Amino acid sequence: MKKTVEQYKKDLMHEIGKIIVGKEDQLALLIMAVFSGGHVLLDDLPGSGKTTLVKTLSLASGLDFRRIQFTPDLLPSDILGMTVFNQKSSDFELRQGPVFTNLLLADEINRAIPRTQSALLEAMEEHQVTIDGTSLPLPSPFFVMATQNPVERESTFPLPAAQMDRFFIKMSLGYPTEEEEDLMLLRLGSSIPYDSVSPVLSPSVLTEISEELEHVHVSDAVRAYIVRLVHATRTHSQVETGASPRASRALFAGSRTWAAMCGRDFVTPDDVKAIAVPVLNHRIALKSQIRFSSTGPEDILHELLETVPVSEKM
Repeated sequence: MKKTVEQYKKDLMHEIGKIIVGKEDQLALLIMAVFSGGHVLLDDLPGSGKTTLVKTLSLASGLDFRRIQFTPDLLPSDILGMTVFNQKSSDFELRQGPVFTNLLLADEINRAIPRTQSALLEAMEEHQVTIDGTSLPLPSPFFVMATQNPVERESTFPLPAAQMDRFFIKMSLGYPTEEEEDLMLLRLGSSIPYDSVSPVLSPSVLTEISEELEHVHVSDAVRAYIVRLVHATRTHSQVETGASPRASRALFAGSRTWAAMCGRDFVTPDDVKAIAVPVLNHRIALKSQIRFSSTGPEDILHELLETVPVSEKM
């Protein structure tokens, strides 16, 4: 790999920045998830740029891209594909669904019924799908970027915990500042110049990045801190269900990527803290009496980041 992970991150930020104005912190988190091989849930208001961001990412990363608009009448076969009878050959043949791609945009994923949502579970975890009893591998790499609207409840179906846990991070872009919105209008005008974005990655480069990240060192002390932090979510007085072991693995992998993106070959506790909230906030469930208060999962996590000691001696 000629370039470093840090250089690839800067190149990707530059290309995405041609369309997405500002939001450097959010873009860094998104790139961290991609380099880590993780899926992303974009939970944000309509018109905030979720779909535009994912399409721009696909162009800048050189990945094959498909989009599915999730609706209540969407069926699992609309995502996975199906076997159909070919009258000319007198045989059944497979028609692959849009899931057979590198980057799948599941737009407004919470509008589909639970049966359809669950069609992605195997794909997200095992990078394969099963159609009529036959398991088929998906292209590598494979990412799901899903969007949902946090304020609209009518005709929506909340994602089950098992599916939420498969998302590497949950994040939002939020409203732009006045300066960012003014620059957006000046730069984009009435159309989005997608043709200005050049690919700086490819599937093979992402594989090389993944291999490079395996060499980033995580000390015993940092690994123990990750374990203490995740376990603290399971014993907090206001938490009903804490983060899973999958969350520990995500925090471990993500902190390696974050360190490499910062130009280091070793992980510090600050790398863990930098990504802990987006990695963990959708994986914990608060007790019923807390859900109707102003306290949210992010508040609990910020408290734990302040109180869980980095060193066991503290």
